[in-house]
Amino acid sequence: MEKKKRLFCEISPTTYAISLFKERLKRHAKNLLGHERYAKEIQTSPLPVLVATGGGDMIKRGPGINPIHQQGKADNIRLAASRIDGLIIHPGETFSFWQRVGKTSRRNGFREGRVIVNGRLVAGTGGGLCNLAHTLNLLVQQSPLTVTELHHHSDALAPDADGVRVPYSAGTSVNYNHIDYRFRNDTAQAFQPRVWCEGDTLRAELRTTAPLPHRYRIAEENHHFHRSESGDFYRISQIYRETLDAQTHAVTHRRLIRDNRSRVMFDPSLIPPHLIA
Repeated sequence: MEKKKRLFCEISPTTYAISLFKERLKRHAKNLLGHERYAKEIQTSPLPVLVATGGGDMIKRGPGINPIHQQGKADNIRLAASRIDGLIIHPGETFSFWQRVGKTSRRNGFREGRVIVNGRLVAGTGGGLCNLAHTLNLLVQQSPLTVTELHHHSDALAPDADGVRVPYSAGTSVNYNHIDYRFRNDTAQAFQPRVWCEGDTLRAELRTTAPLPHRYRIAEENHHFHRSESGDFYRISQIYRETLDAQTHAVTHRRLIRDNRSRVMFDPSLIPPHLIA
């Protein structure tokens, strides 16, 4: 069998750093030449109408999980959340995760957490912010806001808590600054993400100025795990975004937002046997 040729970024840590530097320069140039109008106004008081809520535990515990990196992740999320909480996104404005959070350096207060490099979980400064980006994405998917940039990583980073599957529980990827999460407000009213931490729990809300004519929800079908010929396990499912009439609750639109095939990045012995097909 012919050996798969490695990409330049996969040759060594040095070539990875060179590739990363090049991608960051390209993003800086794109931002300078672009015409996006970024949201900048912060308002401490919440907008009156609640659109969606989210969040969850920031600390994962279990076999093979480094508690120091988990605490670093939680601290990184607290710092980044403080730079997003209360942002007002006016009509026509764009939210950029990295435009708000800034560079994830030690000088800027970020600590080591878990990051994914070349398909492997390793320690890295600013690790864990994908958790915050994914929480924001779940809020936005339950609103009429328009996602303009979204990158995916594995939706199987850790076993489901207590064996209970939360649809689309992970999978949004961010990496300063070239892998961004962005959405735009194409509606006629302002929106406001609220994100804060209570102990080791992340809390999140999306709020707006007036009631919406529709509700939105995430639905998942055909969820199971599959073992490939190479021996790797994958989480398989189809994830939909449903639009419902706010008065009748009838589904008026249904769109596939992810055909999920995520490589399992935890000990596969922890997969419930009845979910392996």
